[in-house]
Amino acid sequence: MSTGELSATQWRTRGAIIEAAAVVLADDRTATLPDIAKEAGVGRTTVHRYFPDRESLINATILDSVQVVTNAVAAAAPEDGCAIEAMRRVINAMISVGNRLLFLFDDPNVLRGLPPEVVPDNSYLTTLIERGQAEGVFDPESSTQWLEHALYGLVMWACQDSKDGLMPQHAAAPAVIRTFERGVRCGG
Repeated sequence: MSTGELSATQWRTRGAIIEAAAVVLADDRTATLPDIAKEAGVGRTTVHRYFPDRESLINATILDSVQVVTNAVAAAAPEDGCAIEAMRRVINAMISVGNRLLFLFDDPNVLRGLPPEVVPDNSYLTTLIERGQAEGVFDPESSTQWLEHALYGLVMWACQDSKDGLMPQHAAAPAVIRTFERGVRCGG
């Protein structure tokens, strides 16, 4: 089924299948189409109506997840305001799309082979950290790359712990913000 021919209801169904695929595949990379259909609350034939095979569903889920993450971060406006407030907005945005982050980044093979124009752009984070270092709020003695890795580690573990029921969803972003700020702020 061509996406250009979909009604509003069909778009919602397709979106629910993709969201379910991100959730299920983040937990089990070998999950089957019936597993994904069950999570989406649809039948296997409905999944096949939108995606002829597992590979096409995975590809659509990758592309959609990149867009969802990109949109969430863009909405956080990392270039606006002081660096510390911008970082808090970015962390909240990242946590809000935690299932998509886990799907995209928990397995390095997911993004392999993607054309460069599709790979998520994280230059906003480098720029934000550098701005925070220049403003004197982030540790200037730590490399930008190290601070990015530390942040991604915190975000990914918070998303995973939340998904696993070890941390309430509403507590994930505040926990990351607290830990990140206390570890990288000047004088923190």
